[in-house]
Amino acid sequence: MKIGFIGLGIMGKPMAKNLVKAGYDLVVSDLNRDAVAELEEMGAASAPSGSAVAETCHVIITMLPNSPHVRAVVLGQGGVIEDAKAGSVVIDMSSIDPTESRLIGGELSKAGIDMLDAPVSGGEPKAIDGTLSVMAGGKKELFDRYYELLKVMAGSVVYVGPLGSGNVAKLANQIVVAINIAAVSEALAFAKKAGTDPELVYQAIRGGLAGSTVMDAKVPMMLERNFKPGFRMELHIKDLNNALNAAHAISTPVPLTGQLMEITQGLKADGFDKEDHSSIVKYYEKISNVTVNPGQQD
Repeated sequence: MKIGFIGLGIMGKPMAKNLVKAGYDLVVSDLNRDAVAELEEMGAASAPSGSAVAETCHVIITMLPNSPHVRAVVLGQGGVIEDAKAGSVVIDMSSIDPTESRLIGGELSKAGIDMLDAPVSGGEPKAIDGTLSVMAGGKKELFDRYYELLKVMAGSVVYVGPLGSGNVAKLANQIVVAINIAAVSEALAFAKKAGTDPELVYQAIRGGLAGSTVMDAKVPMMLERNFKPGFRMELHIKDLNNALNAAHAISTPVPLTGQLMEITQGLKADGFDKEDHSSIVKYYEKISNVTVNPGQQD
């Protein structure tokens, strides 16, 4: 099976590499020529546009930053829809607004092209080792057909419902992750201000009900002052914005999500938007006048 893969960013590149390692015949496309060259060195072919990818591939995976990018690559000039044949499938693994997923899928269906929305969670480390969590929406028979393909890139692949449901699940995931990071940050800033070593507090609470995957992934980064992005703050801002838009479209209040958006916008204004989203802790450090690092507060 010849697979097209469009979008070789921080997540897409390792995902594409895992497909090549698994023996898939891959055709890749990205504006970043260095990323394309890396895949070519592994044996992948390349194409200059979405339409060129679709010309030779029955299955086209997209992994792009946001809704406008997916719309442009799939439906725009030189997009997938121009040369995709009826019966082809677009598997969009980007994290976008679910309403936009449904609209793009509707346009593709007019040309006889199917679509799955299958966003991922897990960040760059899990993209590299192929243990991402995939949440998929679309026709169930389509999901079943491409389950094994998705499983090459993931440790967990779950069908959520009709088209758009995958991105609803992803936005729910991003709400939980952002609020969890903020809660951990608030708690450790409090501990530090109270004169207690935040590293010891972390060790004391991580095995109890407060413990979480998010805590174990992000607290060590905070304590080590390592904010190299596994998932950039600016991307989480994008996800929170999509969550707010999707929630407001169905009159669902999401007050904590709104508060997190204001916190992350403040961090963006301070120049931290290219850092890992664990730098949410810097908001709490700023308002508490502490640094969450090992040791007691002076």
